[in-house]
Amino acid sequence: MLFAHDTECSLIATAALVNTGGSDGEGLPDVAALDEYYVTHAYSGRHEHTQAELEAVRGLRPRLRRIWDADVDEVVAIVNGLLRENDALPQLITHDDEPYHFHAVPRDAPLATRIAVEAAMAIADLVRGGELSRLRICDHPDCDNVLVDLSRNRSRRFCEAGCGNRAAVSAYRARKAAAQR
Repeated sequence: MLFAHDTECSLIATAALVNTGGSDGEGLPDVAALDEYYVTHAYSGRHEHTQAELEAVRGLRPRLRRIWDADVDEVVAIVNGLLRENDALPQLITHDDEPYHFHAVPRDAPLATRIAVEAAMAIADLVRGGELSRLRICDHPDCDNVLVDLSRNRSRRFCEAGCGNRAAVSAYRARKAAAQR
């Protein structure tokens, strides 16, 4: 583990949220999809299961997506803005058999608020550690998804959407075609 468990979980959840708004269409089409995101990324606390909550979470995506393209000063401005706007007050918390980790807003805060603050706190850890280069765009030419490279050797190139497999198949076919000439 390169970062604290809650940091890694928040980074992965943030990338997944950003990727739901990609060019492949709406990845959070309804409240049921938000429910699945909530469960998949082990969020806890308040979850209203409403269209308004869904819209608030969708509304975070453009701002979070900018982090992957921004320089460190803009990232810091985004992070500080998210923390300030949501009245973040970091505290160590334990719940649901989880070890101590940071929460910066109450568990009954709106889901979009909790997602924004958890993302900001995780990105802040990357900034503090000089590790923003771990935030990348997928290397596949037909993909604009984001990813978080948590590998020790910083070698991850492709997102979770199967782009690594597509690249490998394309390379294999190219080698096979070249060998048949």
